[in-house]
Amino acid sequence: MHEISVSEQYHILQREEPMSRVQMPFGEPAWLATKYADVKLVTTDQRFSRELAQGLDQPRMRRQQMGDGIMGMDPPDHSRLRRLVAKAFTARRLEQMREGVHDLVHRLLDDMQAHGDSADLVEELARPLPVTVICDLLGVPKEDHSIFSEWTQALVGDATAKGDVLDVYGDKLDDYVAGLVAQRREEPTDDLLGALVYARDAGDKLTEQELIAIAGAGLLTGGVETVSTALPSFVFTLLTQPELLAQLRANPDLMPTAIEELLRYVPINTAAMFARYATEDIRFGDVVVRAGDPVLPALHAANRDPEVFADPDRIDLTRSPNPHVAFGHGPHHCIGAQLARLELQEALKAILERFPDLRLADGREGVKWEYGVIVRGPSLLRIAW
Repeated sequence: MHEISVSEQYHILQREEPMSRVQMPFGEPAWLATKYADVKLVTTDQRFSRELAQGLDQPRMRRQQMGDGIMGMDPPDHSRLRRLVAKAFTARRLEQMREGVHDLVHRLLDDMQAHGDSADLVEELARPLPVTVICDLLGVPKEDHSIFSEWTQALVGDATAKGDVLDVYGDKLDDYVAGLVAQRREEPTDDLLGALVYARDAGDKLTEQELIAIAGAGLLTGGVETVSTALPSFVFTLLTQPELLAQLRANPDLMPTAIEELLRYVPINTAAMFARYATEDIRFGDVVVRAGDPVLPALHAANRDPEVFADPDRIDLTRSPNPHVAFGHGPHHCIGAQLARLELQEALKAILERFPDLRLADGREGVKWEYGVIVRGPSLLRIAW
């Protein structure tokens, strides 16, 4: 019997039931939006609210609900907080960071090579790279970087889906960030956390709780897991489709468009999340989503919509334009998307340059996968060179 892949299931839904009823492991029933146009509407239209979700039994993968922080807000409150954080992610500042990211990647690869002719890419590069970058941006002391790596990994993983890690790590993270905030009140700094503390104390309507949520769960968790999951997933994809690897080696200038195509094609999240609640009845074809109904936008399904992407289940490293929604869309589009792109570009470029004989050390079977409640990607990917 032919086993239907996830992509095939999405295509069937897009054709036959683009707005379908689903039941996540926890929370109330919801609608699942799989078509690109519907996903964009749900994530941008003001008739859909994240704020309404607060305090409700949101559809989710995990038993316990995480605090949504900035993801639980609608404009104008959301816009106000986003503007504060956006100052750290301007195009000019990010380009200034590129040299530092380049040097960090090569230092990590130097250390990796010093240990022999094979290594776990996840442990040696994919995790320490984004942890170091975001911790430096926020001003977290170097001696605490490994702690943050452990906490963020636990918070987004939790493959048991019981939510117990929130009790253990959530409070630890909040308490630690609160300690850093207190330090900056005593001794102001020019890092991002120092700027947020200044904004809070200067009366920019930033509450203490908002400040801690943005710096902790928002920036640290979001800023780490996308890259630490995507990078080994991208390397695995290229190593198991050697014609793509050869194409990218022969045309290194393709790296930016290649990263965009890999972001479109490779699912980073395990499931749709952050349901938007309808504030009024809204029609989608033959379906009417009633006021108060939650809708889950399936970003990965949208990225494979044949109405938007020609031959969507094939990787085309030259695909342009490529309006994928891997980083979300609308007001809640990932604020660190450009930083993630920069890290992925520099890391993948360095790996291909330094390892002309790059291969999977233990074959496909030796790769171990993490299917946590938020991210999907290799937890162990040994490469040899």
